[in-house]
Amino acid sequence: MAPNRYFATCPRGLEQLLVDELEQVGAKSVKSTDGGASFDGDWAVCYAANLHSRIATRIMWQVARGKYLNEEDLFEAAYKLNWPQWFDVRHDFMVKVTGVKCPLKSLEFATLKIKDAVCDKFRLAVGSRPYIDTKMPAVRIHAYLAADEYQFYLDTSGAALYQRGNRGASIEAPLRENLAAGILKLSGWQAGQPLLDPMCGSGTFLLEAAMVALGMPPGINRSFGFEKLKTYESDSWKKIKNQAAKKVKKVSFQKIYGSDLDLRAVRISKQNLEAAGLLDAVQLTHVDIVNAIPPADHGVLVANPPYGVRIGEDEELAALYPKMGEALKKKFAGWNTYFLTNDLRMPKLMRLTPSKRTPLFNGPLECRLFEIKMVAGSNRK
Repeated sequence: MAPNRYFATCPRGLEQLLVDELEQVGAKSVKSTDGGASFDGDWAVCYAANLHSRIATRIMWQVARGKYLNEEDLFEAAYKLNWPQWFDVRHDFMVKVTGVKCPLKSLEFATLKIKDAVCDKFRLAVGSRPYIDTKMPAVRIHAYLAADEYQFYLDTSGAALYQRGNRGASIEAPLRENLAAGILKLSGWQAGQPLLDPMCGSGTFLLEAAMVALGMPPGINRSFGFEKLKTYESDSWKKIKNQAAKKVKKVSFQKIYGSDLDLRAVRISKQNLEAAGLLDAVQLTHVDIVNAIPPADHGVLVANPPYGVRIGEDEELAALYPKMGEALKKKFAGWNTYFLTNDLRMPKLMRLTPSKRTPLFNGPLECRLFEIKMVAGSNRK
């Protein structure tokens, strides 16, 4: 049997990390492209990728591809496929269409045509049609339209994979979990090394680091889209999940430290860690970054400073950065620090020189991950 073809999406800038992860779970012919990677494998590989990938956003199974000129062609292409062999008429579904250099006037109309084709096919096969649900569908169909080629996918993930099933509360615009996991990887941090997030917000870095340190797969506490498909191999999934669960370490302190100037943020981080059963892995304190004391003589510091979104915040941040720079120089010699921000003035205002600037996207926001190595007595402009 020929293997299945899949496509995994991820935050832009993390494609190479995604490729490494997919290869680790046994994916074949892995090829990265902007915002994701295609790969081949059986269902076990698909299940393992959903369970273990910290970087992927979704993993989709390709069910068709071909050429098209107009909406009618898309209707025909979708109608040709045997949807009832892949999912049950009782499951509601949605269709999401993404176009890149797509010549069609309206993606909404293309979406409608594909939806109609699926429903017509069900009517023909079983005499009734599945309902549409755009909020929480059991089954998601994705269509990617290029200039003259279409690709149809069935989503094997369900809710986006960065929804680990453990973060309840958040403050403002939180960092997506898969982006946080990617930044931890890019920082070179390893389990067992001291890690500090002095602007911990709702605790995303802390949660992701605790899961890595304890060998806990990101998907261990959630369900997946593949469980709703007729192709679902429940024995294979149980085996993969049980093997992974056996390797999870008992929760104990992992030299992961979080703090924030905002007491509300510290409380929310605590709630989220508690809900995930990971509170004992982390030490939380209520302190401003300027007064933060390094918990060890070396380690990795990661932070996603607040963005100056509201009027007046830009000036406040501009005043904070030099103080942050001073505090880092005074106290954090021997630490490698990483700041994700869309404020490109940050290192200059901190009067520190980054050794790396990695472009990353936090949702639609283009950001930089600045790496600043705090060497004793140097780094001053």
